[in-house]
Amino acid sequence: MHPERFKITALTAARNMVLLARQIEEFNPGLIAVLDKEKAFELSKILQGNNKPEIVFGEAGFIEAASYKNSNIVLLAMVGAAGLKPALAAIEAKKHIALANKETLVMAGEIVMARAKANQVSILPVDSEHSAIFQCLMGNQQKDLKTIFLTASGGPFRKKAFNTFKDITLKDALNHPTWNMGNKITIDSATMMNKGLEIIEAVHLFDVSHEKIEVLIHPQSIVHSMVGYKDGSVMAQMGQPDMKGAISYALSEPDRLDLQMDFPAFADIGSLTFEKPDIKKFPSIELAFQACRQKGTMPAVMNAANEVAVEAFLEKRINFLDIFKLISKTMEVHTCIDNPDLLSIIKADIWAREQATSQI
Repeated sequence: MHPERFKITALTAARNMVLLARQIEEFNPGLIAVLDKEKAFELSKILQGNNKPEIVFGEAGFIEAASYKNSNIVLLAMVGAAGLKPALAAIEAKKHIALANKETLVMAGEIVMARAKANQVSILPVDSEHSAIFQCLMGNQQKDLKTIFLTASGGPFRKKAFNTFKDITLKDALNHPTWNMGNKITIDSATMMNKGLEIIEAVHLFDVSHEKIEVLIHPQSIVHSMVGYKDGSVMAQMGQPDMKGAISYALSEPDRLDLQMDFPAFADIGSLTFEKPDIKKFPSIELAFQACRQKGTMPAVMNAANEVAVEAFLEKRINFLDIFKLISKTMEVHTCIDNPDLLSIIKADIWAREQATSQI
């Protein structure tokens, strides 16, 4: 929509080489990174002509793309722990970050934010909730903040009786009422672990205690999040449930781009409702607050166990309730390391994956 403002210098993808080839043809990037050598070969066969971009692959390839010399802002949208090393590479290369990969801050928030500050790099949130918080904080003083109200749609099982959770199928869990997302994030939304990860992300992004964060279920998904101040004022950021707004603001801030989007039809909606999450049905939120309290390597362990559990559920090797059990048990047996360095975090991530896998 705004080609005069943006040029795509590098693109990365995992498996969809046909779509990637169409994007390369349209945007003419200089560098491409894909999952592995086989995908690089497949893409090279699809691309015609002599004007092919450089194609790299694997973790080293993603790191090269994140630190590409011709870029000045990097949109980090890889799923899971895989985004951490490219994020750090981008920061060290002094690229500004538009962050959609919440796991990067969940695993190593203190290290990432400290390195960003040292390199004078901005980290701008792409999650709709964190974008909303960022916008509600603008023009106000951090010392006046009292509470961050982190909203959630509630997912597909908000009204489902807890005694029927044992019968939840994969198809049920992939049927999100509001957002169209990838499988992993959709399952995280169904378990509300997505909101748990966002709690930890908000702690680091906005430099607040977890005690200042409150989760609210808001099924209409019009209020993307709110910030409450010590004088009793509450500021909300509202809009259609569409990721274009959050993505564009991270790339254009402080400007706002004309996205030709309609406002919510407030008169037709009638009412906006809020409720507390049911912790018995969705223990992910309490597990995230527990990880916040313990700090150290515990958030990384929680995240890794969740990734293993979600993958196992997607492969129909465990049932829906087993996801919570797997994460909880892995956290329970972990010996937390305080103030870990990056190597300790990566080791904790590997340990948690092995531990969770052994439980399956």
